[in-house]
Amino acid sequence: MAANNRRMSGKKGAQVGSGGQRRRGLEGKGPTPPAEMRKGHAKQRAANAKVRRAQGRPQQRRGGGKSSSELVVGRNPVVEALREGVPASTLYVQQFIDNDERVREALQLAAERGGINLMEAPRPELDRMTNGLNHQGLVLQVPPYEYAHPEDLADAAYDEGEDPLIVALDGVTDPRNLGAVVRSVSAFGGHGVVVPERRAAGMTAGAWKTSAGTAARTPVARATNLTRALEAYKKAGIVVVGLAADGEAELGDLEALHGPVVIVVGSEGKGLSRLVGETCDFRVRIPMPGGAESLNAGVAAGIVLYEAARRRG
Repeated sequence: MAANNRRMSGKKGAQVGSGGQRRRGLEGKGPTPPAEMRKGHAKQRAANAKVRRAQGRPQQRRGGGKSSSELVVGRNPVVEALREGVPASTLYVQQFIDNDERVREALQLAAERGGINLMEAPRPELDRMTNGLNHQGLVLQVPPYEYAHPEDLADAAYDEGEDPLIVALDGVTDPRNLGAVVRSVSAFGGHGVVVPERRAAGMTAGAWKTSAGTAARTPVARATNLTRALEAYKKAGIVVVGLAADGEAELGDLEALHGPVVIVVGSEGKGLSRLVGETCDFRVRIPMPGGAESLNAGVAAGIVLYEAARRRG
């Protein structure tokens, strides 16, 4: 009887069916899950990082160390530094100095700001302090800059309910470029700048001046190893985007700017270093119809920050 119920064919034995697998294969797998639920996606990493923070992970200021103190030497440089709000602890004035307009302005600015010690010193002492530079009777002491830790920048952004927007500089050695980047980060709502500890520009008086005072409210973090700092950002769910003239994608096609992102800018001459470039999730180029080979760090960072602010707005 069992043989009669069996489907008959020209072949010997029972016909083996698909068990419904072909039919199920045609049904599809349903709608594509959102990015936050796709394993390994940058948005999922960011969501997981937010969950960990919400669970009460203790936060503390880690600090990125301090720079050494600095001297601004000469009448014009001292006056310009005081005008631009460069932090200062002491203004040294030579005894029996020729009291011209620049000296009077320096004294007035220091008195108006408050918190700056005024010290009168003989010329030999100023010569010794400045290693014989032409100080013209005015020397301004800039206190050590207190750097943040790279993780502090992201934590501060999340505390404000915002996705981090951070710029990291790779091989940028001109303090004026650093100051210009700090100014752009402040202008477009970024959360700070990361610089390497070695072979890189730091927050000198020149960087302060170029930042036009924005360095007072835009933190600069210092990383012992920039590649490791970027890897830590990636583990925290932040996308790392490197700017490169030969980048695989154009800036206008980059979707990552909508979310947590670190923008890495290399030096004008060498661009991104090899290790840093390999660490980036994306390497992006800025279209330049005019045919220029490269942009300096301040201009390149400003363009990308503007695009990020425009999309987030």
